[in-house]
Amino acid sequence: MARHAHLVGSVGLDNAEAVFTAVADILGPNCPRIPDGETGPRGYWIRWQQKTFDACQDLRVELTHVQVPGFKDSVERSFYRIKDGTGPDDLDLGELGYATEAAASCKIFAALQAASKIPAVARFQASVPSPMALVCGFVVAADRLRAEPAIEAAMAREIGRMQAAIPEHKLAVQWDVCYEIIGADGGPPLPYDDAVAGSVERIARLCGLLAEDVDLGIHLCYGDPGHKHIVEPADLATSVAFANGIVNASPRRVDFMHMPVPRGRADDAYYAPLAGLDLPAETKLILGLVHHTDGAEGDRARMAAADKYVSGYDIATECGFGRRDPETIPERLRIHQELCG
Repeated sequence: MARHAHLVGSVGLDNAEAVFTAVADILGPNCPRIPDGETGPRGYWIRWQQKTFDACQDLRVELTHVQVPGFKDSVERSFYRIKDGTGPDDLDLGELGYATEAAASCKIFAALQAASKIPAVARFQASVPSPMALVCGFVVAADRLRAEPAIEAAMAREIGRMQAAIPEHKLAVQWDVCYEIIGADGGPPLPYDDAVAGSVERIARLCGLLAEDVDLGIHLCYGDPGHKHIVEPADLATSVAFANGIVNASPRRVDFMHMPVPRGRADDAYYAPLAGLDLPAETKLILGLVHHTDGAEGDRARMAAADKYVSGYDIATECGFGRRDPETIPERLRIHQELCG
């Protein structure tokens, strides 16, 4: 069975065209969905959205210091509180910018595809954070549930604009699910009690925003600040619980499900929960087991462990590699290509 490579989102090259051409040149038809690399100000996942929260007249800022994995000292971050007298129905974040960025990148993608520099079967992939990422990443804990409907509505508008600007059969949308899974595994708390059920309910609503002809995927992520997980997963049990819950609750087909595999995990215990994975035939499992630091040999050891429990999966890195040394990116892509062979 042919194996494909999946790119989670960020790729640390200069611009979208550089990402599209590098991926197409090295991976060719083995990469069915190509992201724009989240280059420029989008390079650190959701942090570029601070401008959105700064511009919202219904919020006031509070500075706080947070401890980020991989960083010795605490980091100053802006969090936001709903202003007194502002009701949740009055909160309006305006445009977030995801649709604008996707439409601009897709024009470049389409031109390269028309020039036969990108395989004709490839789709443009927009990797989008779940609204809960913005809720937990920018809003003070006391106001998170009050702010959530406005943030979810703003993201729904982005998805609507994206689908209006890009032909559905050329579009793939990946929901980045991070705060939810680390909250379920003992990380920073979520603003609701049942981490798995509450998250599944919300993610299913997001899935319902996508038209049937759009490829829909889920990226389960434990974060990558300072190249360390926010929470270290003990095994794939939480990922399996999320995956089974999402595909059962989604009002439409889920085309791919990505799960992370830490570099040091080639042991059976990490993969054993995959025996309980219950994905429908149309949902492709993607294992994020590609790590540059131990190369294809280490990746194959992780694949050998996974093979005891699942077969026919695609491969990816755990997270994007937009914050890695750009000089390493061609080699990272070549490792993906080698593993697809």
